[in-house]
Amino acid sequence: MENIASIFKSHLEPKEVYKGGKNLPSSSKKIYKLSSNENPLGASPKAVSALKLAAETIDIYPDQTDIRLREALVQDFNNELTVNQFICGNSGSEIIDMLLRAFINEGDEVIYSNPCFLPYSVFSRWYGAKQIDIPLTNPNYDLDVEGILAAITNKTKVIFLTSPNNPTGTYIPKTVLDEFLNHIPKNIIVVFDEVYRHFADAKDYITALPYVKKGHNIIAINSFSKTYGLAGQRIGYCYTTTILANYIRQIQKPFLLPSTSIEAAIGALKDQIFINKTVELVKEGRHFLAESFTSLGIRFWPTQGNFFIIDPPLTEMKFTDRLMKEGIMVRPVSQFGAPGKVRITIGTQEANKALIEALKKIKPE
Repeated sequence: MENIASIFKSHLEPKEVYKGGKNLPSSSKKIYKLSSNENPLGASPKAVSALKLAAETIDIYPDQTDIRLREALVQDFNNELTVNQFICGNSGSEIIDMLLRAFINEGDEVIYSNPCFLPYSVFSRWYGAKQIDIPLTNPNYDLDVEGILAAITNKTKVIFLTSPNNPTGTYIPKTVLDEFLNHIPKNIIVVFDEVYRHFADAKDYITALPYVKKGHNIIAINSFSKTYGLAGQRIGYCYTTTILANYIRQIQKPFLLPSTSIEAAIGALKDQIFINKTVELVKEGRHFLAESFTSLGIRFWPTQGNFFIIDPPLTEMKFTDRLMKEGIMVRPVSQFGAPGKVRITIGTQEANKALIEALKKIKPE
C-alpha cells in the first residue's frame, strides 16, 4: 500500500473539481431556483410525451448508435449539414470530454479564457494537458484575441471559445471571430461552445455553422439542457467537418445514449412552439431584470444568455445565503474564474419579481 501512489498519473494529483449547482432543498417554503440556468418553463410537452412512451421499453437496449438523433438534427439545421457531421453524447460536458480524449496527448497545450465553464480546465487536466489561461479582458469580459494568438506554440492542440459565455453572458462578435479564425494554424482544433445560442439576439452574433461549412477545424458544442429543458436527461451534441467527425466517432461508445434521452431529444426538436416560448420568456426577463438591476444600483453585465452575472452588494457567499433566506437560489462563480461575482438565471416573471423584491431587502455592507 505504501507504493500505491506510484501507479497514479502525476497530472491527476488532487485538485479542484467541478461542482454543479445545488439542488432544491426540502422545504415547505416557496424557493425559486435561479442557480443552474435551467429552462424556467420545464421541458417541451412533446419531449415529455416521447420520454413516457420510451419508458415502456427500458428493458430493451437502446439504439446502438446515435443515427436517428443525428437525422433529426439534420432537419433542425435545415439540411445545411449531413448526418456524418453530428456526434451526440451524454450532455455537452460529455462531448467536451470526448473531444479532449480524441485529440489531447500528455504534454499538449489547451487554451481557454477565464471566467469560463470549469470543465474546460478540469477535463484537460485528466488527459495531461498543459493549461493556458488567457483571461477575458477587463472590464467587459471581451475575448483577448491578441493574447491567445501570442500564447500559441507548437504544442497547442485545442482552443476553447464560448459564445454566449458562461458565466459572463458575453459573446464573440462576427468580426472578432473572423479575425481570430483567419490567424489560427491548421493543426489546432477550435472548440466553440454555443449551448446558449438560442438566446443570443445581437446583430453581430454568429454560431460556428458558417465556419464549419467553410472547412475550418472548428467543433461546435450544443446541449439539450437549456432551451429544450432536458437537463435531467443529460444529452448534447456537436457538429463539425466530416473529416473531424469521422475521426472522433472512432472513440464513441456503442449504446451510449439511453432510449429515453434519444426519444426526448427527438421530440424536443419537433416542438418549435415551446422553443419560441422559452426564448421569448428569457428575452422579456432579460429586459425586466436589466432595468430592475439598474434602478437598484446593482452592477451587471449585458448578457446574451439566459442568465446575468452581477457584482453583489455583499460578499458572494453572504449574498447567496441572504437571498436563500428570501427563497431565491443563485450561484456564486468564483470557481468559474469570476471571484466575488454571482450568476443569476432568468426565471419566470413570477420568479424574476420575487428576486427583485428580495434584492430590495439586501443592504450593501
